[in-house]
Amino acid sequence: MEPAVAYGAAKAGSVGFDPVAFFKHPRTILRLLCWVFSIVVFGCIVNEGYINIGSERLLCVFNNNADACNYGVTVGVACFLGSVFFLVLDFYFPSMSSIRDRKRAVLLDLVFSGLACFLWFVGFCFLANQWQATSPDELPLAQGSDAARATIAFCFFSILTWV
Repeated sequence: MEPAVAYGAAKAGSVGFDPVAFFKHPRTILRLLCWVFSIVVFGCIVNEGYINIGSERLLCVFNNNADACNYGVTVGVACFLGSVFFLVLDFYFPSMSSIRDRKRAVLLDLVFSGLACFLWFVGFCFLANQWQATSPDELPLAQGSDAARATIAFCFFSILTWV
């Protein structure tokens, strides 16, 4: 007979923490991938997503649309913080004794994952559209083009990891 479980975890305090099992768990691996992908997205935009052409004013490489860069950074940072929060929540989840708290944690995870998946999809479509509208004349020496392509690719990969 299997031990009783509630919302995916055994009874609180029934087993000690096993770090190897924790990091081998598919949910933990996906959370770490979400974390890395969000760092790549906002890191690429912050590092090489803005160029200045003959002036001190920085222009976004995505069709000179600052909203595109701001959206990518905002979603990247929000999902970075969310993945860290849920990674910590996964760490503490087995020690939660209240079924109500476990239910809230699972529902919060479900809602945030759905929202993050939607935001990454919108970001992928928006950034790909803005990159398509960017003319090569706007980017001398193809400045920031590799970072823009990486941002778009990792927005797409983030959709898959948050599903």
